[in-house]
Amino acid sequence: MSIITHRSMWIALVFALFLSACTDATQINNDSEAVTESPITSLTVYKSRSCKCCQKWVNHIEEHGFDADVSNVTLMSRIKDKYGVAPNYRSCHTALSPDGFVFEGHIPAKFIQQFLDNIPEGAVGLSVPAMPIGSPGMEVGDQFHPYLILQLNDDGSATTYAEVNTYEEQF
Repeated sequence: MSIITHRSMWIALVFALFLSACTDATQINNDSEAVTESPITSLTVYKSRSCKCCQKWVNHIEEHGFDADVSNVTLMSRIKDKYGVAPNYRSCHTALSPDGFVFEGHIPAKFIQQFLDNIPEGAVGLSVPAMPIGSPGMEVGDQFHPYLILQLNDDGSATTYAEVNTYEEQF
């Protein structure tokens, strides 16, 4: 066997080992990603076409792993009536999970995911009534007003699900 042939075989062997190592490393990386990724949750969002804070909230939930199917609605009160959101728990937009849970207002994505991962017994959804300054979609400079996230219950009542006392607690 000539030196050139011997050297070519070595180069081919080293290249084959390199490709094999890269393929194995890629497979390991892909396997670990598959384990750590959480499934994307879709939400149907009903909002007014002209509401900028609603669109900012949609951007927020999408940036935090949700897939939003947005429907622009003229009479939001009809949507809220249809899904049983009492007037004192209403805000500017309403979102629904595929399982029918209601998310009313500027709820941080983190709390929606927390709710969906461990649904409280008797709960039909969450609400952030009104439009608190500093909540996702309602950012105004560095202003922030603490607010409550309410759990809406199947008997029509609401209980405190979470208190958000600082801007950072939303993320």
